[in-house]
Order: sequence, then C-alpha cells, then structure tokens
Amino acid sequence: MSTADKRRRGRLGIGVIGAGRVGAVLGAALRAAEHAVVGVSAVSEESHERAANLLPGVPVMEIPDIVERSELVLLAVPDDALGSLVSGLAATNAWQAGQLVAHTSGRFGTEILEPARRAGAIPLALHPAMTFTGMSLDLTRLADCSFGVTAPTAVLPIAQALVVEMGAEPVVIDEADRVNYHLALAHASNHLVTITAQSTQLLKDIGVENPDRLLGPLMRASLENALASGEHSLTGPVARGDAGTVSAHLQEMAAQDSANLRDTYRALSLATALRAIDRGLLSEERGKAVIDALSLDEGQ
Repeated sequence: MSTADKRRRGRLGIGVIGAGRVGAVLGAALRAAEHAVVGVSAVSEESHERAANLLPGVPVMEIPDIVERSELVLLAVPDDALGSLVSGLAATNAWQAGQLVAHTSGRFGTEILEPARRAGAIPLALHPAMTFTGMSLDLTRLADCSFGVTAPTAVLPIAQALVVEMGAEPVVIDEADRVNYHLALAHASNHLVTITAQSTQLLKDIGVENPDRLLGPLMRASLENALASGEHSLTGPVARGDAGTVSAHLQEMAAQDSANLRDTYRALSLATALRAIDRGLLSEERGKAVIDALSLDEGQ
C-alpha cells in the first residue's frame, strides 16, 4: 500500500523515540490499531529487550533517522530530557512540515514542542494516566485508562482519535493546567506506593508473612469508597478524633526510631484532620485534640 493510500485511510508511519515502559507499550497499541511503526530508539539492554518483545520486527534506529522516516513521532522520554531533545532536533532541521509530534509527559503541554512547531510540525501532548510495567499486560489495561490530552484546537480531534484508537479515553487538559494535572496524578499514585511500602514494612517487622493479604482488601475498598464518596468515606482514628490512638501511633514510631514514617504519618494525619474539620466531618474540639497530639510529637 502506498503512503498516499495509508494517509487516506488514516494510517500513519510512527516512530517511537524511547523504548521505555511507556513508549514501547504505546507503540504496540498504535501498531495494533493498524498504524505502521517504522522505527524505535533503544539504548539500554532492557529497552532493546522491551522493543523486541512488544514491537517485534521493528528496527532499532538512531533518533534522526526515526524522525526523518516518520509521519508521527512519539517522544516517550523523561520530562527533563524532553526540551533539549526537541530543541536539539530543531537545531539540525530534523522536524518536517506537517509532521505530527506527540510527547507522553504529564508535566508539559505543547509549549515544550515549540521548536518543532516553528519548523511546521504539529504538536500534541498525550499523557496516559496509568502506571506501566512495560509488558504486554499493559495493552489490556489501556482499556480502563484515560489520557490527558493537550493540542491546538484545530488538531485536537487528531490527538483524541489517537487515544481512542489505543482503546483509552481522552480528557482535554488546558496548557496552563498541565502542571496541576500532573501534580494530582503524581500525588495520588506515587504517594500511594510509598504508603503501601511503609505499611507493608511495619507488618513484616512484626512477623506477618503476607502483608498484601491484610492490606489489599483494605486499601482497595478505601480507594473505591474514596472515589465514590470522597471524604465522606473517611474512617480511622483521625476521622473519629481519637487523639489518644494517634499519640500511641506516634509513640510506637518514636520507639522504633522511624523518623521517615513518623514524618509521613504526621503530615498526612494533619492534612486529614484539617480537611475533616473544614468539611464538618470532625468537630472542632476533637479535631483540635488530634492536632495538638501531632504538634506535641513534632516538638519532641
């Protein structure tokens, strides 16, 4: 099939820059939607293996060669590397007029692609709001995933269509809101991992062999309730105003010399108490008792 025929059918020649967990999976998802992945860049042994598993038969190429041969360039690189990559390619006149350039960063919108846009390329920001393993199971998980999408109004339907083709749901995010959007996702996802790891370690330290059996049902139910009912689903000693229990928790952590855990517990307990008071879920009197217990511990 000729290039013209592919364009008429909406099929694109796609180049994937960065065969990390995200890039390889999204490349595979676009390939499953009958786009042609013309090349992928890979540096580490892990990325080479990932490319071979998820994009079999796709040649590993140098970045300038990928850009030269692609109608859509997918930039799946770390946030801090994105700007220099785009401007560096612009300095060598690599970008082409009419070429689609999409990045997968949550932090940035399309402004960071300005050097490519000045060369005539069409900028898109497509951020999948999910964590990736870099394995084929991620492809099925895309069906429950949303993407934060930012693009110029005229080409926003293209960005949305690409997301839909990958089986996911596009959510439009304004350029000015990208950092706030990414903050929300990082706070929810990354800190959940930290809390889970800390709680798992506490249970292991007292001899519980399978902490996931205790934490899994509890955390899944808490998350589902929180998503459904917000803070009205809040339970536990802070929500009840049990200052004595909060103090006992803090004393136990002090005895274990767990400064990192105490800091996390104190900060989250204080935030929880203040939000519960503000929303009328916790009385001022009981809330003050919890806050006083947390403040007393901080001064020790």
